[in-house]
Amino acid sequence: MSDELFMEEALREAARAQASGEVPIGAVVVYQDKIIGRGWNRPAFECDPTAHAEIIAIREAGRELGNYRLTDCELFVTLEPCAMCAGAITHARIRRLIYAADDPKAGAVKSALQVLNHPALNHQVEITSGVLAGRAMEMLQAFFRDKRARQT
Repeated sequence: MSDELFMEEALREAARAQASGEVPIGAVVVYQDKIIGRGWNRPAFECDPTAHAEIIAIREAGRELGNYRLTDCELFVTLEPCAMCAGAITHARIRRLIYAADDPKAGAVKSALQVLNHPALNHQVEITSGVLAGRAMEMLQAFFRDKRARQT
């Protein structure tokens, strides 16, 4: 399958987050062209600051493989990961990260920080960005536009 098809699945997860009032971020972990982990952003829903889409998908993938090291896996996520998620990606030894939209304020891959390819780390992640970025940004912008409209 192509990067775009797996990113479509991550966007479906993001829609689940949006439907429950969370910031629309979704993620899927892929192993040998099969989705083995899914997650949608839900820290408010679960009262858990670590309940980011990436973390949930990584946890599910680890349970599926019976190993916390996801060395031959790819992670597709609709927004550039934050520092916490970048740390989890490194610790899980994910081979490749594919994300849609940049996050200029909190992105820890290339925008605000560059965690994943820091030379001091023992694992380097292959990074692809911009896959279906327009669709992901539209979803995020609509969410925050609607949220602001409800607050006025």
